[in-house]
Amino acid sequence: QVELVESGGGVVQPGGSLNLSCVSSGRDFSRYSMGWFRQALGTERELVAAINWRGASTHYADSVKGRFTIARDDDRATLYLQMNALKPEDTAVYYCAGGVARTYEVGFHWWGQGTQVTVSS
Repeated sequence: QVELVESGGGVVQPGGSLNLSCVSSGRDFSRYSMGWFRQALGTERELVAAINWRGASTHYADSVKGRFTIARDDDRATLYLQMNALKPEDTAVYYCAGGVARTYEVGFHWWGQGTQVTVSS
């Protein structure tokens, strides 16, 4: 059974930083793509960033390019999202997602429980 557990959310002022983590268990983490999604109140869940197996390539939503960095540590089966220069519009619940293949374009099947990120002064 695949399990994804996020941590690192919280409340931060505009311009601040947070680093989210997601620990995976139940399958060979290194063989699959991973992603981070977010969902703000009243909106649909959106893909924020994704990374293919072995970190071969990454993808970012236009709204976070240059501010967020996705990374993976296959030895620790952990996914990260470094978020800098945070804006109030980044406020959302952030979800870790497990891909079904080596490349993220194929899709995601496993989800974490989510971690709240609130950007407010």
